[in-house]
Amino acid sequence: MKFTQILFDKKYKKAIKWLWITSFGGSAILAILVMFLWNDWVPKSYKLPPLEELENPTTLLASEVYSSDGILLGKYFLQNRSNASFEELSPQLINALIATEDVRFYDHSGIDFRRVFTGALFLGTRGGASTITQQLAKNLFPRKRFNNVFNKAITKFKEWITAIRIEQRYTKQEILTMYFNTVEFGGNAFGIRSASKVFFGKSPKDLNAPEAALLVGMLKGITKFNPNRNPANALNRRNTVLNQMLKNGYLTEKEAKQFKKGEIKLNYEEDDHNEGLATYFREYLRGEITEWADENGYNLYKDGLKIYTTINAKLQSQAEIAVSEHLKTMQKKFYAHWKGREPWGSHKEILLTAMKRSDRYKICKEQNLSQTQIEAQFNTPVKMKVYSSSRGTIDTIMTPLDSLKYYKYFLQCGMMSVDPRNGQVKVWVGGNDYKHFKYDHVNQNSKRQVGSTFKPFVYTLAIDNGISPCNIYPNKSVQFEGYPDYNPGNADEEYTTPEMTMYRGLQFSVNLIALQVLKSLGSDAIKQVISIAKKMGVESPMGPYPATALGTADISVFEMTGAFSTFANKGVWIKPNYLLKITDKNGNTVFEPKIESREALSEQTSYVMCKMLEKVTTHGTAAKIKYQYGIQGAVGGKTGTTQNYSDGWFIGITPTLTTGIWTGFEERAIHFRSMDLGSGSAMAMPIFGNFMKSIQSKKLIEIEQNWAVPKMDLTIELDCDKYKIETKTTSKDDPFTEE
Repeated sequence: MKFTQILFDKKYKKAIKWLWITSFGGSAILAILVMFLWNDWVPKSYKLPPLEELENPTTLLASEVYSSDGILLGKYFLQNRSNASFEELSPQLINALIATEDVRFYDHSGIDFRRVFTGALFLGTRGGASTITQQLAKNLFPRKRFNNVFNKAITKFKEWITAIRIEQRYTKQEILTMYFNTVEFGGNAFGIRSASKVFFGKSPKDLNAPEAALLVGMLKGITKFNPNRNPANALNRRNTVLNQMLKNGYLTEKEAKQFKKGEIKLNYEEDDHNEGLATYFREYLRGEITEWADENGYNLYKDGLKIYTTINAKLQSQAEIAVSEHLKTMQKKFYAHWKGREPWGSHKEILLTAMKRSDRYKICKEQNLSQTQIEAQFNTPVKMKVYSSSRGTIDTIMTPLDSLKYYKYFLQCGMMSVDPRNGQVKVWVGGNDYKHFKYDHVNQNSKRQVGSTFKPFVYTLAIDNGISPCNIYPNKSVQFEGYPDYNPGNADEEYTTPEMTMYRGLQFSVNLIALQVLKSLGSDAIKQVISIAKKMGVESPMGPYPATALGTADISVFEMTGAFSTFANKGVWIKPNYLLKITDKNGNTVFEPKIESREALSEQTSYVMCKMLEKVTTHGTAAKIKYQYGIQGAVGGKTGTTQNYSDGWFIGITPTLTTGIWTGFEERAIHFRSMDLGSGSAMAMPIFGNFMKSIQSKKLIEIEQNWAVPKMDLTIELDCDKYKIETKTTSKDDPFTEE
């Protein structure tokens, strides 16, 4: 029967009529539905993303911390996502994505109707019909999933319309960039920039074809095709993507064959707050920036802030090496020193306090266990991971009580370096190992007795009063009015000469000379010393007692390093600062700090103090700085040792870098028992020596040969040749002369 006969045959007329009605009616309903969706004439649950959201799509972005030399130090995030620009995308990355996901990407306007038809015809067995733009729409604006056909259709139409709107507002390059910035790759990596760093340790612009194919292939299933978890699946999927690149002309047969033979080579490292450079500093900064962000309407973990700091990554790296190596050496000596004995001696309360502070103890208390039951748990061996100074994290079996004892043995350290010319913090090492020891020994909340590093403040007052370093003082006990029982001696009886110059008193850190100088300055001298220390940035409480002159006050590394920088900066104190600026995700500067400074000393006083401190590193308690470590140029410093050798200090100054170091134990009751091991010269100074030696040899810093002489004529005598005195020294190879 001919087609025209069918059309007019009565028995087919009714079917044809309903076919036309269904076709036109369905099309009309579809058109009306699209029109209503397009114009948002629908209930709230069916509405499309607002236009302003399309123009400013919201994603969770990690905030990034950068060093002053442009190195990414770390991130703060809920999702580890950092946006990349189109210029940062490797061409191979774009080719892999288009070849695999959307070969006609540059030809359609959001919807590839040929793929839609093919997908419908073959019931989805010939691959998905979603374009890259549609996938981007789903990534940017995820919607609730529905089970019924009508709502599924609505969702698909909304996705189509959103894709068209995206195409209307963005270029193809921008769409590709947004797509790569929104996809998840697993391994706590969101976006291509984070994924490239996590899986390959490189920027996305440096990805080669196999690496690009691997990452694009993962998008089909971030767990199934994760190369770290399922390498075989990942390899097969990578090769499928390479085949697609060959098929679509992005690779030659020779290239594809070569790449498919290659093994997967990862440089896998998840971003971890416990790892990387300046971990203690980043944690300290996190607290500061979180507070600022809350006050100024930002979210540190979502808004993609960029935080530019003064930390120098190269100097920081060398400082961390110097600290780590020295603590390993001293740790071995400490174990040998206390072999067969417990370093806390009779101070058993240390262990009880540590037990009560532990999470295990708190859990036991929540379970209403008796003290006897708790102690039984703490004495039962269990499997655990512990820190080893030589091997990092190790697996072992020990009782929880033994683990508490074990951790008490570890030396800790705080180290900070500041550029005295601008107060910028270049190095911040807060402890032994951040993963295992969270307490930061640099910041102002961490304070320990400073010992003889306080003495320069006493001598500063003397210089300020016009007293020459050549002045001679008796090396004998001194009594202070109101303190009849205060009668300290010298820490080292090697220096028994009956009198000394002020120069020499500082050089060899002679207690009695410092106290004689203090006594000579009047009854309120200690108050004046404290006033000078405060002008130089020491904010911690300092009692107006004679003992304060010998360093009994608890002060932080942060404060002491800033104070000593005043000497190197011609008397001007600049509060140590570590933040250059903060920008938002679009690069707009949203915060720049104000730097606090003041003139604390005269230029003459600071210059004379620099010359006095230099004597310490040439012939004094820190003479190894020059003759063993070979540090060239104008270098001064001061050692500090507290009672029972609980704290070892060294603060070194140069015209361009001031470094403060404290070394000791978590508990003051734990310490070395001898000067040769427990002094600042042994515990802290070698860190400075190795650090400075390293950065000088690597040409990371230049030190001027001499301190800048004040422009005005000096009114204080520095030439002490006529004051030569017979003295007993500890170094036959380095006799002292009053130069």
